[in-house]
Amino acid sequence: MAGGKKVRRSGTRAANQATNGDGGPRSALMEQRLFDVASKLFTERGFGDTSLQDVADAMGVSRPALYYYVKSKEDILARLVEEFPLRDAERLRQIHERTDMSAAEKLREIVRIHVTHLTAVPGRLQMLDRNENHLSGTVAESHAKAKRAVLGEIRGVIDEGIASGEFRPVDARSAALGILGMCNWVSWWFEPDAGPRGEEVAATLAEMAQNSLTVAGEPNGADPRDLLAKMREEIDRLDAMLPED
Repeated sequence: MAGGKKVRRSGTRAANQATNGDGGPRSALMEQRLFDVASKLFTERGFGDTSLQDVADAMGVSRPALYYYVKSKEDILARLVEEFPLRDAERLRQIHERTDMSAAEKLREIVRIHVTHLTAVPGRLQMLDRNENHLSGTVAESHAKAKRAVLGEIRGVIDEGIASGEFRPVDARSAALGILGMCNWVSWWFEPDAGPRGEEVAATLAEMAQNSLTVAGEPNGADPRDLLAKMREEIDRLDAMLPED
């Protein structure tokens, strides 16, 4: 009996490898669907009230078939931590360290990259945020560290922009938290099948982030004399609106 069971398990895994390509395109699609379905169920029912069997049923597969991809519900959360925010922290660090970009360009690119990632898999960050309390051990530590790193990279770019004169002298941490919050909120309202595309949303928020820090929303590198002239024009316009004595 034991030998027969072993043969069946080996046969099942071999079939999975043949079907999924053992890490090939079909396997990647299956993993994508697994995380999408699990994220939806965890958000709707809560992590504690969702079983791995529920995920399997929603996908129309057997629970043993899921073991080819994940070992448990906790493993799903751990994999999502690798995606959010560990992967983003590394991407943003690479942008921050570039020497061929101004601080304003870095900030735009950081926001664009981050929001594009969020709109590509909407709902996953929302689900992870709602179930942080289920993370434990090294996974919880990695998650907390990566979240701090994401905030730190944004704050670092803002500090850089303030030092170079590109950005207004604001509190960098508050500004970074505001920009990050604006980006992350996309997970709650973005609908891939309605409204603008993810790339358009990312471009809009990137521009908003930059304009929120530059002086009077002017492009970085503008001649101070031009800015002064615009200010004088605005003063003259306001003066003309005042009632005559």
